[in-house]
Amino acid sequence: MAISPNLSEIVTTTLRNRSGTVADDVTKNNGLLSRLNSRGRKKPISGGRTIVQELQYQENSTFKRYSGYDILNVQPSDVITAAEYDLKQAAVAVSMSGLEQLQNSGEDRILDLLEQRIENAETTLKNNIALDCYSDGTADGGRQIGGLQLLISTSPTSGTVGGISRATWGFWRNQKFSASADGGAAATNANIQSYMNRLYMSCVRGSDAPDLVVADNNFFRLYWESLQAIQRITSADKGMAGFQSLQYMGADVIFDGGFGGGAPLNQMFFLNTKYLFYRPHRDRDMAPIGDERMNTNQDAFVQLMGFAGNLTMNNAFLQGVLFA
Repeated sequence: MAISPNLSEIVTTTLRNRSGTVADDVTKNNGLLSRLNSRGRKKPISGGRTIVQELQYQENSTFKRYSGYDILNVQPSDVITAAEYDLKQAAVAVSMSGLEQLQNSGEDRILDLLEQRIENAETTLKNNIALDCYSDGTADGGRQIGGLQLLISTSPTSGTVGGISRATWGFWRNQKFSASADGGAAATNANIQSYMNRLYMSCVRGSDAPDLVVADNNFFRLYWESLQAIQRITSADKGMAGFQSLQYMGADVIFDGGFGGGAPLNQMFFLNTKYLFYRPHRDRDMAPIGDERMNTNQDAFVQLMGFAGNLTMNNAFLQGVLFA
């Protein structure tokens, strides 16, 4: 059987047809992104040099108690600023050489080989983006997504996030609790709830409170074991998405560890997802990058599939991290 003359077109078309599914699948591959997506916190961008996230950083300074004809303060009050996040990019390639086309000369054999390579490329891309959502953003010379370890740091008084210095601006510092330092003892199933309570209370403002707790295997196990006598497995929707969850103060508690999970060791993030956003570019959300590429001096073609975007935040002090 003759080799398909439109093989590269098949690859491009297949990737384009599948890109929407893969973009959605990446949220199912990650407990954090799944929750952000379900709460409408996936906010694709359409362009721009950076991703701009507006935020309110202080109260209006014109507040004044008065009586009768007292003069009121009507001066403009600067209350809004913005954090700016860089677009981070990642790509994976699907390739085939002329020799491979000859060796797999039957149409079905070619398509079988392509299908496996496309599936592998999709899995590779979404797995690594999922892992990067927990990162500190330093891998590959800072080309990595700025994940939870950057946004919600164990050292919240240092570093810069979204162009705003945490050393200078107190409103941009997340809450933290160290089980061994602040609590005085390593976390166990006997004290994990007490440590969680202490961190939780520092992350509450009126009705604003953490609605998602993401833990690694160890801290999730300690919390789970602390509940075993009165164990309560919840939320069918989380179970259906592949993330079994417990409950804590109305928040889902999930582990994004397991085999190959990305949650950092001995850490538990208390997240108010109202202020966290997954911001992929609408044209590069697990999508093909251009058409196939073939070098003039090489008997092979390559089709790239890529991502561009970042994880962003517009409120830090209502987020927290519990760590060993």
